[in-house]
Amino acid sequence: MTASIKAEVQSVVYHNPDNGYAVVRVRAKDEPGVVTVVGCLGQLTPGEFLEIEGEWKTHPKFGRQLEAKNFKQTYPATVNGVVRFLKSSLKGVGEKTAEALVQRFGVAVLDILDTDPDRLLEIKGITKKRLEGMVESWRSQREVKSLIVFLHSHEVPPTYAARIFKIFGAQSEEKLRANPYELAYLIRGIGFRTADNMALKLGFEPDSPERIEAALGYALIMQGERGGHMFCPAETLLKQCARMIGVDNTDLLEEGLETLERKKRVHMENLPELNVERAVFLMANYRAEREIAQRLYGLISHPTPVSSAAVKRALPKIESALGFDLSSEQRDAVFQACVNKVFIITGGPGTGKTTITRAIVAALSQLKLKVKLAAPTGRAAKRLSDATGEPAQTLHRLLLYSPEHGFYHCEDQKLTAEVLLIDEVSMLDAQLFLAVLRALPVTCRLILVGDVNQLPSVGAGNVLADLLHSGRVPKAVLTHIFRQAQESSIVVNAHRFNAGQFPVNSGKEPPEADFYWVPQEDPMRVQHAILETVCERIPERYGLDPVRDVQVLTPMHKGEVGTTALNQLLQERLNPRAGRPELKRGYATFRPGDRVLQLRNNYDKDVFNGDLGWVREVDPEEGTLTVDFDGNLVAFDATELEDLTLAYAVSVHKSQGCEYPAVVVPVVTQHYVLLMRNLLYTALTRARKLAVFIGSEKALDIGLKNVTSGARMTYLAERIRQIFSSNLLH
Repeated sequence: MTASIKAEVQSVVYHNPDNGYAVVRVRAKDEPGVVTVVGCLGQLTPGEFLEIEGEWKTHPKFGRQLEAKNFKQTYPATVNGVVRFLKSSLKGVGEKTAEALVQRFGVAVLDILDTDPDRLLEIKGITKKRLEGMVESWRSQREVKSLIVFLHSHEVPPTYAARIFKIFGAQSEEKLRANPYELAYLIRGIGFRTADNMALKLGFEPDSPERIEAALGYALIMQGERGGHMFCPAETLLKQCARMIGVDNTDLLEEGLETLERKKRVHMENLPELNVERAVFLMANYRAEREIAQRLYGLISHPTPVSSAAVKRALPKIESALGFDLSSEQRDAVFQACVNKVFIITGGPGTGKTTITRAIVAALSQLKLKVKLAAPTGRAAKRLSDATGEPAQTLHRLLLYSPEHGFYHCEDQKLTAEVLLIDEVSMLDAQLFLAVLRALPVTCRLILVGDVNQLPSVGAGNVLADLLHSGRVPKAVLTHIFRQAQESSIVVNAHRFNAGQFPVNSGKEPPEADFYWVPQEDPMRVQHAILETVCERIPERYGLDPVRDVQVLTPMHKGEVGTTALNQLLQERLNPRAGRPELKRGYATFRPGDRVLQLRNNYDKDVFNGDLGWVREVDPEEGTLTVDFDGNLVAFDATELEDLTLAYAVSVHKSQGCEYPAVVVPVVTQHYVLLMRNLLYTALTRARKLAVFIGSEKALDIGLKNVTSGARMTYLAERIRQIFSSNLLH
């Protein structure tokens, strides 16, 4: 039920400075006792008077509350109210000073703060410096509250008010009225659509220069976020923008692009090697490619010798210590990795990458070099640590990243390492790779390990492929599949997938059989087969726990066999409610025992995008739950649940860097947009013991033949070639 009340703030129960969400107790005329108000109210103080519009709701634990939709601040009407307000809201004002101010000026003291604050110097103990603090805190509070109201009236989530005010300060509203599209450039989380809605409401024309420039920038950002591209051909970009905003005036669009180039928000250049005229880069992407090429050349060209003879002497000792003999291909890869400044090791499953990595780490340790191990994700780092017996970290942890300050280890604060070995490099995007290169001293060696045939990074760029294609970085491309691996149908079919060939079923019986292709055309029957396979057949025939050991991997989130539908169905089969507490958030309902996936990096909680966890406790009254991430118990409140999703079924992209005892993968024509050879290959190579692919032969054929639709537009390989050639000429 909607309501409008006038109320005085009695106390502030909770306030989140990041998003402005608050829980306050107020006294209101015609409402008995103290009333609870919740919503994005900014920083309130006892004694403030508010006019609040909202909706009455009943919380299961806290009872009747007013959920604020809109509000405005009014002055306290009583002497006591003014005293409470002053001592709670003004910097440097305690109860005695507040009483002295009210005694001298009465309730008019608030007007004086606005119009003639120097009069407050009449009060004993208030110095000019103290007054400056009082006035500043008074004005900033009023301005943030005014901004919240302004944002709310233009349908921009007021949770962004604090961040906007931090950038624009007292001119926030004025700046937004002048060009609301700046929001999309400066505030992460506010996209073009939100800024566009505000701008059109404020009277900006559909073909205004500001709108066209913002749309072009947004379309370019989407090229990177959705396709991983570092640039977009101008012709393609202009067409996309025209469709998006309904402006087909080519001259206006061209003018917008030229203006963005003058403002140095984009960079344009011809790329004859790629047959692209006028490639348009976001300036950050253009600078990243150039700097990566320069720093890579600097690293490789700086001599830091390691004795070849010492490495050769160490190899037999390492083989003896590890208990296996290296093949000639493996031995050469280990040797080259030790003596080169930068070295890449790539190969598919069964080619011995893990064995080589162990041997490299052992060899470098024998050479008394200080080695650090890292990977793009937590699970990939854990696998690297398990494989080598040495500690490994995520790259963000290694470089000591914080959201407020960025990477601690950088150009000015180098890592203390003589060798950095990074695993799962196919997941490394351009910006993260640049951060790594900035942090490395030129004396450091860099060893990159990964499978170039897997899906590339989620972020923009195709680092591993570009480094290999440049031809300027020493590398070992492993091709020999070892005899033991040849007995695995998972390994055999991974290489068949990579060659564009249909898989072959294992000739063995369960539990020795490790691969099945189950033809099924109808998506609903595929769905039924997945449920039966995960919940019944695999547990019965292989003795695997369907919740902990079996992972469904699917290309998309929508459809009968997308993550959304499958998570709900698998949860009902594997973890039904059975009278236990549960907590709903959007499409997901969380229960104790659920398998969940973290969707964003949270450095405060020490949990990262892609981490798998298990729900331990659910408190529906408080709206909280506790998740166990490998022994790290993390509490989530109601405002943080969007960072979690059920993980009985996850996207193939989210599975990168992971391995599971068994995977089940639907392949249907509904997912044709994302069906690509490297996606199928990545899904299959996530399985350790068993892989089951269920679906349409037509869909599988589409995916195996599709090797171009996911290709990324980058120019890094050519930039690397150019800088090496240019320096060789000099």
